[in-house]
Amino acid sequence: EVQLVESGGGSVQTGGSLRLSCATSNYVQSRYCMAWFRQVPGKSREGVAAMFRDGNTNYLDSVKGRFTISQDTVKNTLDLQMNNLERDDTAVYYCAADYAVSGESCGSLDVFRYVEWGQGTQVTVSS
Repeated sequence: EVQLVESGGGSVQTGGSLRLSCATSNYVQSRYCMAWFRQVPGKSREGVAAMFRDGNTNYLDSVKGRFTISQDTVKNTLDLQMNNLERDDTAVYYCAADYAVSGESCGSLDVFRYVEWGQGTQVTVSS
């Protein structure tokens, strides 16, 4: 069973920072593609940040330069550091994962690429 447990959401003012964490297992972290998504009520879920197997990263254009995705291989977490938050960043943030086939580079922000999802954590940014 794949477990993805998000934490770190909350309420901040514009310009503030939050750090989200997705706790998982060493097995998932080493064998699965992983990414962060977000969703606003009434809108489609969108990819925010993803990691390639070689450590490179992929970001939604609107968060480039403000968000940083990283993996902690000691804690077995996928983290998302969010700085200079804007009101449009308000959403439920989800951790996502799917098994990486042999040779796959990962890094996709396509929601249909992932089948395992966490329960989500709310991020609210107010002015």
